[in-house]
Amino acid sequence: MENYPILRTLDTPERLKNLSATELSSLCAEIRRFLVDKVSKQGGHLASNLGVVELTVALHRAFSSPRDRMIFDVGHQSYVHKILTGRAAQFDTLRSPGGLSGFPSRRESEHDPFGTGHSSTSLSAALGFARADALRGDDRFTVAVIGDGAFTGGMIHEALNNCEGNMRLVIVLNDNEMSISRNTGLFARYFSRIRSSEKYGVTKRRTRSVLARIPLLGKPLTRLISAVKGVIKRRVYRNNYFEELGLDYLGPIDGHDIEALERALCKAKSHAGVSIVHVHTKKGKGHPEAEGDPTVFHGVSPEGGKRELSFHEIAVRTLCAMAKTDESICTVTAAMGEGTGLSRFGDAFPERYFDVGIAEEHALTFSAGLAAAGMKPYFAVYSTFLQRAYDNLLHDVA
Repeated sequence: MENYPILRTLDTPERLKNLSATELSSLCAEIRRFLVDKVSKQGGHLASNLGVVELTVALHRAFSSPRDRMIFDVGHQSYVHKILTGRAAQFDTLRSPGGLSGFPSRRESEHDPFGTGHSSTSLSAALGFARADALRGDDRFTVAVIGDGAFTGGMIHEALNNCEGNMRLVIVLNDNEMSISRNTGLFARYFSRIRSSEKYGVTKRRTRSVLARIPLLGKPLTRLISAVKGVIKRRVYRNNYFEELGLDYLGPIDGHDIEALERALCKAKSHAGVSIVHVHTKKGKGHPEAEGDPTVFHGVSPEGGKRELSFHEIAVRTLCAMAKTDESICTVTAAMGEGTGLSRFGDAFPERYFDVGIAEEHALTFSAGLAAAGMKPYFAVYSTFLQRAYDNLLHDVA
């Protein structure tokens, strides 16, 4: 750890709160170098962790782990959390038998309150913690960190439907426009529209700054413009999806600005009820190759070894050849176009390629409907993700 002068001094996350802005910037650079070094050797999830460095630092400055609980959806983006909670020295054993887990583990650390691995489960778990605290009169916070890709999973919306009452629950929407592959569907488009308001926020802050420098008239003009803007906004624009559900919405926030992140998180803590902080991050941040192709760098294999042609590559080549003469062949993926190789089929036959998002249950029954209508659907899915759709497999497909 001698190459990481600031990181090696952080034996507990509480020490982060004593660092200056300059030291925090240097720390983030150290963490990124550390991640690239360790993940390149051990394998693991690189791009997603590079994208949440500042966010995770801000979380540990705004909250106090392990008293305040942090639950990471899927969990593959929890490496920075592990680094900051005293586990950096164990990264040479990452994903090795008996070594550091690639996901949050209750057996591993008191800073991991709940084990995750599949998408869209964190909010339900966080809601359980927060509800239990409310019943006991406990004043600790629970934070659920959820990617925008996970919002295509129905379980998130089942949990949102129950997010009511005075609970100390903060939802952090980590919006990087990706799951493993690029997000698709109506929610991806919706988040894109919300992100566009970030440019409006920057313009608004600059305008206020300019007006404030005008002697005598500056402050009255600012108040007048703000009042007029408020009236127009109330008449023309509806609340966003989260506000319609009664959640306190903050964002979008630059996910690589620690000061802005910390300010938003502290504001969320002051709200009496459930808050959602929408942050916009760049997957692969700080690593040019990972930023350029975050899908390829989502999961990295250990260094060395000859690469052989995979089963899914052979399967997709065969499907593409068959689809040229059979127009009933179509393919379905649940946000795993790259991982399953089906994105290549999508390039060749876009009208017969369906990426339904992180929605394995829907994917199976949708495929059953396609088959019943005379199509020949091929749903490619990892066995671990098929677990959540066994009922659909038995009831709708079999």
